[in-house]
Amino acid sequence: MLERTAVLSALPYPAADILADYRIAYRSRQASLIGRREVLTGKAKFGIFGDGKEVAQLAMAKAFRRGDFRSGYYRDQTFMFATGALDVRQWFAQLYADPDVRREPASAGRQMNGHYATRSLDEHGSWRNLTEQINSAADISPTASQMPRLLGLAQASKLYRALPALKAFTDFSYNGNEIAFGTIGDASTSEGLFWETMNAAGVLQVPLLMSVWDDGYGISVPIEHQTTKASISEALAGMMTTPQKAGLDIYVVRGWDYLALCDTYQRAAYKVRMEHTPALVHVIEVTQPQGHSTSGSHERYKTPERLRWEGEYDCLAQLRTLVLGNGIASEAELAELEAQEKADVNAARRAAWDAFMGGVKDEIDELVPILDRLAAEAQSPEVLQAKEDLLKTLDPIRRDLYTATRKAMLATARHGHSESRANLVAWRVRSDVVNHDRYSSHLHSESAQSALSVPAVAATYDTDAKLVDGREILQACFDSLLGRDPRILAFGEDLGRLGDVNQAFAGLQEKYGVARVFDVGIREATILGQGIGMAMRGLRPIAEIQYLDYLLYALQIISDDLATLQYRTKGGQKAPVIIRTRGHRLEGIWHSGSPMGTIINAFRGVHVLVPRNMTQAAGFYNTLMLADEPALVIEVLNGYRLKERMPSNLAQFTLPLGVPEVLREGTDLTVVTYGPNCRLALEAAELLEASFGLSIEVIDVQSLLPFDVSHRIAESVRKTNRVLFLDEDVPSGATAFMMQQVLEVQRAWRWLDAAPRSLAAKAHRPAYGSDGDYFSKPNLEQLLETIVEMLHEAEPDRAPLFHRA
Repeated sequence: MLERTAVLSALPYPAADILADYRIAYRSRQASLIGRREVLTGKAKFGIFGDGKEVAQLAMAKAFRRGDFRSGYYRDQTFMFATGALDVRQWFAQLYADPDVRREPASAGRQMNGHYATRSLDEHGSWRNLTEQINSAADISPTASQMPRLLGLAQASKLYRALPALKAFTDFSYNGNEIAFGTIGDASTSEGLFWETMNAAGVLQVPLLMSVWDDGYGISVPIEHQTTKASISEALAGMMTTPQKAGLDIYVVRGWDYLALCDTYQRAAYKVRMEHTPALVHVIEVTQPQGHSTSGSHERYKTPERLRWEGEYDCLAQLRTLVLGNGIASEAELAELEAQEKADVNAARRAAWDAFMGGVKDEIDELVPILDRLAAEAQSPEVLQAKEDLLKTLDPIRRDLYTATRKAMLATARHGHSESRANLVAWRVRSDVVNHDRYSSHLHSESAQSALSVPAVAATYDTDAKLVDGREILQACFDSLLGRDPRILAFGEDLGRLGDVNQAFAGLQEKYGVARVFDVGIREATILGQGIGMAMRGLRPIAEIQYLDYLLYALQIISDDLATLQYRTKGGQKAPVIIRTRGHRLEGIWHSGSPMGTIINAFRGVHVLVPRNMTQAAGFYNTLMLADEPALVIEVLNGYRLKERMPSNLAQFTLPLGVPEVLREGTDLTVVTYGPNCRLALEAAELLEASFGLSIEVIDVQSLLPFDVSHRIAESVRKTNRVLFLDEDVPSGATAFMMQQVLEVQRAWRWLDAAPRSLAAKAHRPAYGSDGDYFSKPNLEQLLETIVEMLHEAEPDRAPLFHRA
């Protein structure tokens, strides 16, 4: 229904409710105005505010129910105030980057202001009852990146309503009645993530209610340069629901029209909630009184006519006129209300600032006497000066304490041991621990369900264990997982009816139904988004990306959303989605990449597992389903038809993360590798032993993130005194990462008798065909020659350079 809603002739809401809404809107506007001032005076680093969107967000809040989820962007402060999910003091605590999660529950100061999140987990990392609270998925800054997980948040409701086995999980859903509310600025609808998500929502028919705040600009670029027909609702008109075909319901309403907004959101939300159909509310004629952010002025790019119009049609001014015009309050009453709200906002600001600075002041009070004693004992004017500089700093932060400490340590470095200097070092050590918790904790789960806490259970085999194709082991693993936990579901391109391109899910859609094993379109970013959103609502999705190269389509979503979720909420939210893909040793430019360096550096916060065969992959899947963390499992593409023995305890077998396996013992040199190169390394080791009597140790790292948590590889290097890192990534990709971990973190350089080496693929993408693969990626001959070169210098007789004249 594409319609422009007119103002209703009568007031459909009690006068007290309308006045209460005006109070919230005015409070939010004052927070924006005062927040900008705090940035400009230097108390905060940056500000981006929700002024101009207040009335539309009030209307959205009226349609929001406990159990619903918001997946929005950084201008939704009025909505958060109106639902009670945030108060003004907490809002200012985020502006000041207060690291105390009790005062700043969204991110413990880790995100800039305007990034909203509620806490889905308790202090132990366990789920709260999400149906009893207002829920906001943690915001992220990159434009439109909130869209993909919105799809999964909505799809979860569809599954909770459709699957009888999920009815028991009442902490996550009440019969699937929850809506996923999305918000976005109109300019960001130009991003492909927006279109991909809206298309998928129309295909899936999920309860998703999308709001577009349309203020006519993307920073300074007007909508005419952003959107076809300068209107996202008109551009999306082809996706509208018709009597013949399901799609989206589309509503258009003015952002200053309180009554029409309330009516529109009530009608839209009712249909979305009851019928599980997606809708978009295009909120037009929105203003932005302070411009885009504190980094610029909108007077530079808006015309005088536009600025005059924005003054007249400011939603707060229009709501004020409605209140006065309908006798809800007098001018004097409104003036009193506004004065009180302004005073309350200022009081909340002061309380937030004092609490933030109070913690710093306490630390200064502890540090200053230590510096005084050290200065007296060492007779050091430099230490006194460091202390005085600290005390004279206006609004000091913790960085200033560390600066003073460093200066004092440098000034007294040659004075030898003393009690006062030991006290300073002890203060620094204690502070390092506290500040790690403040600023660096929760990259991964710190709950009892951490993947690193899952007990290892070795695979066992019957004496007559059958040799089967690797894909059959995976199929049995997935069958077992689906059979024992109704929250587990799997989806991807060709995964449902076909059973995936390599048949690891063959027959499982027929056995478990299309709601649990299903196909999706070619849209990797929202495949990941489905997984993230569903995992945030208590389900256990396996999201398949068909090939490793295609993972790059979802790189931004994994890197900016999934990988940072636990960190940016300081353990307040989690999304234990398993990403399944396949790769390695393919032929051709675009289906052969192994961009492991890209992956392990972009995905910190997601476990990256590289099993060499399907039994190891099954062990990882079993481990991950007992844990509460996201992970990427990369199966070896050419391993599905290779024969493996079927474990007798396939359902119980678990493989620990970060624990390498020594595949072959040796004493002359250590080869560190993973995935399909394990077979290459073993073949080379056998040939070298047969030809020259060389003893090569081969280690399969098994997981890149985490990497060798017990430093097993360093122990191997201590024995062999030489190490070679082998993979098929580009030079200085994953091999450089492994080398850094082993030599620097594990300090294995102490045991080296020769320079460490790496053997990787060429810097270019592999050429097509078997020859292209041979000359582009490490091959057996290269590996043999490299190992011999490394050993030749010390033992030329045992390791002759057979490849040279």
